[in-house]
Amino acid sequence: MARLKLDFPEDQYYFSTQLTVRVTDINGANHLGNDSMISMISEARARFLFDFGVQETDSEGLGIIVTDLATTYRAEAHARDQLLFEIGVMDFNQYGGDITFRITRPKDGTLVAMAKSGFVFFNYKTSQVTPMAPEFLAKFPKVNRLD
Repeated sequence: MARLKLDFPEDQYYFSTQLTVRVTDINGANHLGNDSMISMISEARARFLFDFGVQETDSEGLGIIVTDLATTYRAEAHARDQLLFEIGVMDFNQYGGDITFRITRPKDGTLVAMAKSGFVFFNYKTSQVTPMAPEFLAKFPKVNRLD
């Protein structure tokens, strides 16, 4: 099976936030577990969207939904490590795009992981994909479109 390779342009990161690896995030091999990394990526995504004024679901039932997640691990992280999540968006299409993550440990500059989360705009009342909100697109004028 081919190895997954994630590399993103430097100019597409719009936001950063720090999260601390908790003792409860550690797995049997004594490092940050995959399940906890996914939770941390989800928290970083939620902070990013909030900072840009994007509701994950509004009062009309319109929001975004994650369609896929790819993660590559480069180094271990351990309990109490501070991790920096740099977050960007890229490859917009009519319905959504990708949210990208570069996760580093600032203490020593180590790249811990890279991740990409696909998303689409979604009507939760009708359970259907819906076109990207123009207001969302306007927040990221430099993003390439794949239409």
